[in-house]
Amino acid sequence: MSNDTTLVLGATGKTGRRVLARLRLRGTPVRAASRSSETRFDWSDPGTWDAALAGVDAVYLVAPTVPGPVHEFTARAEAAGVRRLVLLSGRGADTWGDSPFGLDMRSAEDAVRGSALEWTVLRASNFAQNFDEEVFHAPLLAGELATPADAVPEPFIDVDDVADAAVQVLTEPGRHAGRIYELTGPRSITFGEAVELISRASGRPLTYRTISPEQYAATLVDDGLGEDDAHHVAEMFVLMDRGVLATTTDDLAALLGRAPRAFEDYVARSAAAGAWRDPRAGSARPAA
Repeated sequence: MSNDTTLVLGATGKTGRRVLARLRLRGTPVRAASRSSETRFDWSDPGTWDAALAGVDAVYLVAPTVPGPVHEFTARAEAAGVRRLVLLSGRGADTWGDSPFGLDMRSAEDAVRGSALEWTVLRASNFAQNFDEEVFHAPLLAGELATPADAVPEPFIDVDDVADAAVQVLTEPGRHAGRIYELTGPRSITFGEAVELISRASGRPLTYRTISPEQYAATLVDDGLGEDDAHHVAEMFVLMDRGVLATTTDDLAALLGRAPRAFEDYVARSAAAGAWRDPRAGSARPAA
């Protein structure tokens, strides 16, 4: 079997589904794999890995939520004839020091960078889409977002930019070998500023409040997240508070030949689509 297929792991996830769609539009032979895809892939079940890897040239992967599995996976990938790995990791992973946050991503980076395969690492800032597809969405629908993020800004990146970057790397073999790209949005804003922009665009009086990491972890547990996972997320804010992730980079512009999408543009699109419409007012419309 010739190896010419690109494997997209986490194909139903926030970045995976976008990468998959873009590769298909380009006519790239692609295989979607996840726990719910036709090609089943589960990081906790190595028995699902080999079938997913058969006939694959390149793999797009997001670090699993526990450290360790990517080391065995890279060995399996090499044995299967895979040539390239593109890993999505977290912004500034080599600056996190002794933080307990991101052990999964750092372990995945060690595995990929230590392999004999051609590799590229995409380190992305916090996603703008976390405000409408993820953990920040439900609180905003309720009218208030409270996190430990205070005055230190964050260069939120649009997930569509991350997907564009991944596809660029996946479709240019050799050009990005051994490269680490630090991907950010075009400017840094605080969480309070982000919520204010969302409030204006949605026409709703949304508020932002700063709480302690301990309070935030407790809130996540109350919302159904496991205690370990909740403290893991809270530690991200402790890391952000050091300011090591607050600056922007030019890596995405250099990679794509254009500026990153602005957070304001993401907010305008999402508000127009009703992302933050008050669930108690079905006829509410975003501000013009």
